[in-house]
Amino acid sequence: MPDILTLTGPIFLLIGVGYGAVRAGLFPRTSLPALAGFVITFCIPALIFRALGQRSLAEVANWRYMAAYALGSLLVLALGLAWARSRGQPRDAAAMTGMGMACANTAFVGYPVALQLVGQEATVALALTMMVENFLMIPLCLVLADSAAAQHEPAHRALGRALWGLRKNPIVLGIMAGLLCALAQWRLPAPLARAVDLLAGASAAVSLFYIGGTLVGLQVGGLIGQVSAVAVGKLLGHPLAVLGALLLVGPAAPHLQWSAVVMAAAPMLSIYPILGQKYGRQAVNAASLLVATVAAFASLGLVIWGLQASAVFGPPGH
Repeated sequence: MPDILTLTGPIFLLIGVGYGAVRAGLFPRTSLPALAGFVITFCIPALIFRALGQRSLAEVANWRYMAAYALGSLLVLALGLAWARSRGQPRDAAAMTGMGMACANTAFVGYPVALQLVGQEATVALALTMMVENFLMIPLCLVLADSAAAQHEPAHRALGRALWGLRKNPIVLGIMAGLLCALAQWRLPAPLARAVDLLAGASAAVSLFYIGGTLVGLQVGGLIGQVSAVAVGKLLGHPLAVLGALLLVGPAAPHLQWSAVVMAAAPMLSIYPILGQKYGRQAVNAASLLVATVAAFASLGLVIWGLQASAVFGPPGH
């Protein structure tokens, strides 16, 4: 357990710093969107570009990893939808519930933990996971939610509209640029490469500070039963499903297997409340994010301990 606390402690310490700074007024809450914009627009794309562009296409086109992560995520999404519908939730609300269970905060929480666990190889897993999330999981969840209000629109057209909207997503652009460099075996000039490294290096710390700041003022209220179910599905159901999918699909490099499960064990994506606003789910989604983020301090340690104790993947390496 001391090793696990050493691993996860700095992560939640930085989250605590962000929370304390915003709570004490040392950092204005109104500046958090700009901070998130900086990470999403510059840091994460630079991180992914560096991870993909410095490797051969054979190294980054890991279809086995993406298939396993997608399979586990789709299973949890389906279970989340079924649970929500059995509780009488309408289709758009059920889609948001499923998203909360199946879409992780990969960049802001999962990656910093995996980085400490397996080292720089976690950046490859981050890029592969984000391809699954940005090209499959998030568009699919939004299509399911939108279909409740636009049942006249064919599903393939709604999905195409969601995918077309990704053309301006800086994370997607970073993925495509990195894949292009890997395919062509291009290398950036040294000054430009160093600038990319500096942006990429800022990602983890700024992301964790941002997560802490967003927790200030969130209220759970009388939603504890519903949000607890979403948090359990996200923090335990999702990593277990990805673990099962990895074992089903077949062996992969240990650092990728460890990274996949740890990233799936992260809380739901930080924009979860924002995405829920369109469907009247902002309060529920914000409460779910709060509960899951706080509970992740214990659950991430539990997941890592379980992987260590079972030795299912062997040592993570570094």
